[in-house]
Amino acid sequence: MIIEMLSTGDEVLQGDIVDTNASWVGQQLSELGLKFSRRQTVADDLPTLIEVMDEACRRADWLLVNGGLGPTSDDLSNEAAAKLLGVPLELNNRWLESIEQWYQKLDRVMPKSNIKQAMLAQGAEMIPNPIGTACGSIIRHHQCQVLFTPGVPSEFKRMVTDHWLPRLGSKNDQVTIKRFFTFGLSESGVNDRFAALQLPEHVRLGYRAARPHIEIKVFSEQCRHQETERVYQDIRHLLGAQLFSEDSGDWCALLQQQMIAKHLKLTVAESCTGGMLASQIVGQAGSSEYFERGFVTYTNLAKEQMLGVSHALLEQYGAVSTQVAAAMATGALAHSQADIALSITGIAGPGGGSESKPVGTVCFALASAGQCWVQHLQLPGRSRIAIRETAAATALDMLRRYLNQLPIAGEYDLIKRIEEAS
Repeated sequence: MIIEMLSTGDEVLQGDIVDTNASWVGQQLSELGLKFSRRQTVADDLPTLIEVMDEACRRADWLLVNGGLGPTSDDLSNEAAAKLLGVPLELNNRWLESIEQWYQKLDRVMPKSNIKQAMLAQGAEMIPNPIGTACGSIIRHHQCQVLFTPGVPSEFKRMVTDHWLPRLGSKNDQVTIKRFFTFGLSESGVNDRFAALQLPEHVRLGYRAARPHIEIKVFSEQCRHQETERVYQDIRHLLGAQLFSEDSGDWCALLQQQMIAKHLKLTVAESCTGGMLASQIVGQAGSSEYFERGFVTYTNLAKEQMLGVSHALLEQYGAVSTQVAAAMATGALAHSQADIALSITGIAGPGGGSESKPVGTVCFALASAGQCWVQHLQLPGRSRIAIRETAAATALDMLRRYLNQLPIAGEYDLIKRIEEAS
């Protein structure tokens, strides 16, 4: 199925408005195993709109046109649709009544300019908009179906979700999508591991890098289940311990299920991540069943007072050290009712680094029942937020490894290991 998208508007073309609609709908198509073959942006110019729409309709099965359905003179999509088909605009009384009722609820009189929003190309299928005054419509040209949608993101998403994606899904319901989420591998690292992977003709792979993980999507035909399952097994083998999860990229939800099933409680002690790890954990509903408490000990004094880290240890090794990370984790256990503690201490930047401990230096510890594992890593220093996000993900990966009886310290492509111990 060939699908194209046309975004309209001077403000979009000039960058005054960021086209978040295009990226969002691209992700929704990916969920169905589909994708855009082309995306274009066109200014508010009627001849150009008609020309580009006609060209797209000669190639595509579906053309999604976004924007240009408002009441002002520069909203030209419906007029362009009519001229494309060589038909007049006609008043859609059903939608005009909807607009009038919308204004009545606001205790206002509908401006005459809104009548324009009920003028559709003759023969077009009207698509209702329950949260705005711009209805959508569908026409057919050159065997291509063209869907016109409003530019307001909330209205656009509602219309696409309710009226377009179900139509696409019904034509693509024989495609199965399996997802694998990996942590610690770069895109090139994944590609190298898959170099010898033999794929049947009915299977294709897709990749999406979204810090801190890489998602591998396997698209296949449902009728070839046995062959596809062999591909899944090969991927599991090739990714090995770097395979964090399957089907769901919500790592906290996965770890929550495992922790609750094992009747374990967790506490965390954070310095450079400033509560980011705890926030991700409690973002999952039901986390109170296993997450006992969190400590944000940003200063040395806080580490001493809240976790019992000794002043002498901080003086000797510095706050960013495996020794202090271990003391933070064991201190968190001692000051809580948890079974497992994770700790993070590091330099997120952009300042504060040194020759021996540059920005991106982060130390971690996992403590449990008399045992403590530590690692000292050099994280990629792209930005402060990237370092903090990668640090939080690394701590979650340590917990995953512990729960699955894997080596606590993983092998990572883009992360340099300085030290590890247990």
